[in-house]
Amino acid sequence: MHLSRPARVALRLFVAVGLAFVYLPLLVVVIESFNPARVSSWPPDGFTADWWGRAWDNPGARAAVWTSVKAALGATVIALLLGTSLSFAVQRHRFFGRDTLSLLVVLPIALPGIITGIALRSAISLMNVPFSLWTIVIGHATFCVVVVYNNVLARLRRSSPSLVEASMDLGASSFETFRYIVLPNIATALLAGGMLAFALSSAGAIAQAAMASGEVRKIDEAAGKITLKHGPIKNLDMGSMTMVFRVKDPALLKQVKVGDKVKFEADRVDGQITVTNMQKAR
Repeated sequence: MHLSRPARVALRLFVAVGLAFVYLPLLVVVIESFNPARVSSWPPDGFTADWWGRAWDNPGARAAVWTSVKAALGATVIALLLGTSLSFAVQRHRFFGRDTLSLLVVLPIALPGIITGIALRSAISLMNVPFSLWTIVIGHATFCVVVVYNNVLARLRRSSPSLVEASMDLGASSFETFRYIVLPNIATALLAGGMLAFALSSAGAIAQAAMASGEVRKIDEAAGKITLKHGPIKNLDMGSMTMVFRVKDPALLKQVKVGDKVKFEADRVDGQITVTNMQKAR
């Protein structure tokens, strides 16, 4: 397609504006991270790497990032295997319910994340499966499969089936045809899908790093309260202490017992400091 010079200039301008809209705020955040001031100021008052050093020295933050990396790797592997297999099934074969299957594959990313999360949590609880790193991997994989599926399916639709037929006619085995014909054609789609899946999954590192550490000292299910000996809660500017918390969801109390090490989030709800999320520490 040939574009006129004004059209090319306008297209490049729109692309530049779009990229600036996405990446300039991120650049500002990175620059601010080297600001020695405790409050946001622009331009920065100076330059320091002290905040990065403190983050690195925080064992909770390092553990959260490492957990997120492991979960992202597991979710990416599952997404690559399932997403690629599903895309081949939908594109290369005709069968009853093909369109329905395609809809079900993309549904997790089309629905609001809170809906998918509640559904997964309910299903895992009903099956009496303990919450762990593997349940996180399964949860992340449900929407990571979609990005791999879409990338590979789009590439297969642009690839001619006659290439595979010609390879088989020339005596190549199924493995050789996949290795030398199919895989080179979909390699960049797999790379793009895998990178996007890893990025989507590992985004949970921020939420994990915000969780406080604690130990369960007492559980009062009747009152919906829990006593925790906890470390600093940064979002509430609270230091280490032992405190009684109200629990937003009473079901959280059934997942732990006295003596358990936990990770939790707390916030002010209706004027009371309330545990909004809690899980066993790994």
